[in-house]
Amino acid sequence: MQSKLKTWIQSARPKTLPAAVGPVLIGSAMAFSDGPLNIGVLLATLLAAVLIQIGTNFANDYYDFVKGADTTDRVGPVRATQSGLVKPAQMKKAFIITFGLAVLLGAYLVWRGGLPILIIGVASVVCAVLYTAGPFPLAYVGLGEVFVVVFFGPVATGGTYYLQTLSINADIIIAGLAPGLLSTAILAVNNFRDIKTDKIAGKKTLAVRFGYNFGVAEYISCIVVACLVPLYLSISSRSHYFCNLSLLTLVIAVGPIKTILSKPDPETLNNVLAQTGKLLLIYSVLFSAGWLL
Repeated sequence: MQSKLKTWIQSARPKTLPAAVGPVLIGSAMAFSDGPLNIGVLLATLLAAVLIQIGTNFANDYYDFVKGADTTDRVGPVRATQSGLVKPAQMKKAFIITFGLAVLLGAYLVWRGGLPILIIGVASVVCAVLYTAGPFPLAYVGLGEVFVVVFFGPVATGGTYYLQTLSINADIIIAGLAPGLLSTAILAVNNFRDIKTDKIAGKKTLAVRFGYNFGVAEYISCIVVACLVPLYLSISSRSHYFCNLSLLTLVIAVGPIKTILSKPDPETLNNVLAQTGKLLLIYSVLFSAGWLL
């Protein structure tokens, strides 16, 4: 039997954490190009984003088990609640504590950013719970992609920039679309991998509603459109041309795209999910570095 520490690390799903880190990197880099960077605010923003992501993962682990979406037929990474490694009550307590820590950090960020940050923080935590909980959970009615592209995209990127500069502009919102879309690509892999078990559980993701081929098209479209963002920003602003270094992620994406086009077994798709998380992090680093050059 594996150690408790390893179990909790797996439950946090570290391969999905680039979805939390990426938009904070991009928003911070864009803020730094416009003025000094507050390191304390940056660290608090980053930690709060990661805690919300982990809390969401814990909540998904709990509610997918309660609702019957996680069964012994599931082929994704081990879910602690479903596998019996963690009792449901323990997992519920874990996501409540994690969100509580995020709220404590959020109090400092609200002091810094005021009402806009309060609204973003409350909406983020509420939607994170409602993603799999409640009478109409977002993930179960096909709205998971909307939540991900908005909150892991323009909201996270724009909120990070606002905390540093106390201002916002259209370029920041547009830049935020890229990490949001790449995070949606991660979700797309998760969803078309789990089509069989989600369908049985009544979890009507877009992949369940429209099939595997739709999920593949969604995945490819998210990556391609994300890589059009730096092109648009550099052309429209006639500056920051080096942000197009992030287009190198298209080369890296060729491998996972070829894999999903071959309609592999679900176990192989676990590797694609991890590769897509790395793709998001690489994009965010290259865009951020290029924006500052």
